[in-house]
Amino acid sequence: MLTKAHAAAVLGIGAEPVEIEVHAVASEDPRTRVVGLPDAAVKESVDRVRAALRNSLFRLKPAAVTVNLAPADLRKEGPVYDLPIALALLAADGAEKLPLLAEIPILGELALGGEVRRIRGVLPIALALRARGFRAVAVPEANADEAALVEGIDVWPVKSLRHAVELLSGRLAPTPHRVDRDALFAQGAAGGEDFADVKGQALARRAVEVAVAGGHNILLIGSPGSGKTMIARRIPSILPPLTPEEALEVTAIHSVAGALRGGLVARRPFRAPHHTVSDAGLIGGGTHPTPGEVSLAHRGVLFLDELPEFHRHVLEVLRQPLEDGAVTIARTAGTLTFPADFMLVAAMNPCPCGFAGDPKRACRCSEPQIRRYRARVSGPLLDRIDLHVEVPAVAYGELADKAEGESSAAIRARVLACRARQAARYAALPGVRCNADLPAGRLQRFCPLEPAAEAVLRAAMDELGLTARAYSRILRVARTIADLAGAEAIAREHLFEAIQYRALDHAQW
Repeated sequence: MLTKAHAAAVLGIGAEPVEIEVHAVASEDPRTRVVGLPDAAVKESVDRVRAALRNSLFRLKPAAVTVNLAPADLRKEGPVYDLPIALALLAADGAEKLPLLAEIPILGELALGGEVRRIRGVLPIALALRARGFRAVAVPEANADEAALVEGIDVWPVKSLRHAVELLSGRLAPTPHRVDRDALFAQGAAGGEDFADVKGQALARRAVEVAVAGGHNILLIGSPGSGKTMIARRIPSILPPLTPEEALEVTAIHSVAGALRGGLVARRPFRAPHHTVSDAGLIGGGTHPTPGEVSLAHRGVLFLDELPEFHRHVLEVLRQPLEDGAVTIARTAGTLTFPADFMLVAAMNPCPCGFAGDPKRACRCSEPQIRRYRARVSGPLLDRIDLHVEVPAVAYGELADKAEGESSAAIRARVLACRARQAARYAALPGVRCNADLPAGRLQRFCPLEPAAEAVLRAAMDELGLTARAYSRILRVARTIADLAGAEAIAREHLFEAIQYRALDHAQW
């Protein structure tokens, strides 16, 4: 007997519907074959399915079974097909009549006792099934909140194999799962660390405000304990809030990567991988590519602490996502593109011991050691970082000051006002949300210089030997500083401040 069921395969951060065909023929030699490019986890589903059926008190007649996962040229991965295969086996055997099996896609990993476990990628799967016209989808109960974020398709939570049989046989009326998206969004967006905790560091705080206001990348350079990491971890608190559309996009990436811990990612991500991370861990990859740290930081912050300690070849793979806002990974099975539009925040010491240039502590490093240490970060990568800012040690008087610093809420208000100016200016430019996105060909139009400012920029280019990319980035940063000041044209003071934020282009820090 031939029976069909529906599921879906995750492909990148999207999904493709998969039809599951089960053909069972009575035989004294009961064997089950799974075809259609299954990976090891899918092949092993046969053992999980048979154990779950027995422990759920279902008895199948001896039969030779062929399970086909169509389309046959699409790679099938993971345990998501356990539940639909088990249900299709029951229907093909005649043990259960499941009239809704051909209409309602069903997903889930089976435990040996018949319980249905959480799976990855439910949000993109629900979006893909809705686009194909399905009116409902049955998912593990643990994934119900995530799937219910998709409007226009009913979500049936499933607890166990027997529960799924009751639903698809029609003996149990389904109760579509609902979530209050606004409540989830508000709950997830609450909390976070505040800039009011940061003592001193007026220059670094100002530089971070400029970076966030214009969407620029920033490098913090300072001795150990100066507050670089503390400042970086508070940057999400002054970023503009995620829009509902952005939240769904970010949630889909985290769902595919198996990093989703709730129903909705409502706050901008902050990812801080250790410096031992591999290039595949950073940008994504593997035999079957999955999103890396740069994609998990999409619409948020990627923080690289101790930047020179990262392997050089790992840092060099950042060039494409920093320029394109996406990562393209080519494998034998195909080419996938993951979004990676993030703000890069990096931190480093000025030398191996950390105290070069410190007025109170002596540096123990030789000049060759310092040069080798700084050379671990290549010039092309540094060129893609708009602001290089020194973070000196905080004096005792500032640390002992009982007055709170300026709050994140106050800084965020200025950032939002600045972003609003940019949104209005670039409304006619697709893909440009802030100054950091402005194409080089549009700089002359949108970054007008006052005559005195033009002379300053010309002198800086000659004296510092800046590259064309550094020139463009200084202009974009100056445009942001002018926006924060409410100025239409870029004045010389705006350029002076922007050039000040290129510490690594100077002969001395």
